[in-house]
Amino acid sequence: MGLGSDMYRQQILDHYKNPRNYGEMEDPDITHVGENPSCGDTIRMDIRLADDDETIEAVAFTGDGCAISMASASMLSERLAGMTIEELQDLDTDDITEMLGVDISPMRVKCAVLGRQVAQDGVKIERGEIDVDRTKTED
Repeated sequence: MGLGSDMYRQQILDHYKNPRNYGEMEDPDITHVGENPSCGDTIRMDIRLADDDETIEAVAFTGDGCAISMASASMLSERLAGMTIEELQDLDTDDITEMLGVDISPMRVKCAVLGRQVAQDGVKIERGEIDVDRTKTED
């Protein structure tokens, strides 16, 4: 394990212990909840859009889960501000694992991508593209 991996592990622990943008947002444009049934992680994502209805102005989240899911949601909340909805929808698993900076075991990938999946599904629900009450990473 190199020094770079240690730095990313410290970053994950810092986001887990001191999550950024944690809390519920007042009057979000998009709110959605999801869970990882295999381990019980739960995340709610709130998204506020700019006046153009395409640019993400702010993101907040709440949740309960492991260090990977909470750190990933925290990092994602920082990364999404300023992105477009299209850019959010284009994020894939590789983008999330790259953001975390460490190798994620196959069992933990669902933890890592939970926040991204909740945000993406929230947009799809808002646009009438899907109809789900709660995102599940096993779907």
